[in-house]
Amino acid sequence: MSLEPAIVKAWDAISGVNLITNTSVQFLGDEFVVDVNDKKILMLPHKTPADDCLIVLILHYLAQKITGLPVPTGEWLSLTGLSLVLGFAEVFKKRAIDMIVRKFGSDPDGIYKVLEKTPGQKVNQADAAITLEAFEGIPVLIELWQADEEYGPEGNILFDKNITQIFCTEDILVFAEVVARTI
Repeated sequence: MSLEPAIVKAWDAISGVNLITNTSVQFLGDEFVVDVNDKKILMLPHKTPADDCLIVLILHYLAQKITGLPVPTGEWLSLTGLSLVLGFAEVFKKRAIDMIVRKFGSDPDGIYKVLEKTPGQKVNQADAAITLEAFEGIPVLIELWQADEEYGPEGNILFDKNITQIFCTEDILVFAEVVARTI
């Protein structure tokens, strides 16, 4: 599925706004430069083009940042707390949570290595948990539980309550998937 229409619409949303030609955006510790004139987003230092999903997220983030990001509330919402359409639950689990559980389920403490390259901190909950600052002002909480005699390993991704004021439902799903893929 092509994201070209969403990318064009996202560029249009920030056109005419007084942005610095090469605006810098941090995502999970990586720096991206947004070239407004050439409509390109490149990851530094090698100037690698961002993938289409991340382009849409960065542009939607910038559009919101221009008008003012809401302050994080410190209240965490799970997928069900986001009041998403029921059909998205399985997609969210498959594309984000399952990916994290595959990476860290056999060793939940391994999630802490993510903090060596990504801004965030350990959190004292679940068997292992971290918060990450995905974008400036947009924290994400990742929780992991070890397998036991009855259940396999489990995980969860939670969002600050302000996420619903920043991204639409589809963006939140893509956001979770990109976070899971990146860490």
